[in-house]
Amino acid sequence: MEDEYPTLLDVFLDDSEHRIARLQQMLLGYAGGSGAFDLQELSLMAHSFKGSSGNMGALRLADLCRELEERSRREEVSGLEDLLASIDLEYVTVRRLIDVERQLHGVLP
Repeated sequence: MEDEYPTLLDVFLDDSEHRIARLQQMLLGYAGGSGAFDLQELSLMAHSFKGSSGNMGALRLADLCRELEERSRREEVSGLEDLLASIDLEYVTVRRLIDVERQLHGVLP
């Protein structure tokens, strides 16, 4: 696994970038006047992001995604914008840490 670790980091980052972009689109749509989230999509995305984040050791990010998943399933939309913003900010922190990890393994960001 050691030789594949940089690849695993890259896959996680690529996948996460797509998820974060989609979450941002959903948040912009909500703030832009649609007034609704696709709660099923949000729940599924949060579930998947929770698992991959947990597997990579990004436990705070995984916990935020768990909260998003649970709230989406319960159809609790109040405060979801703040939760999505928290996920976005936590991902920025995780991204920085992974970039350092990649440099340690000789992979440039």
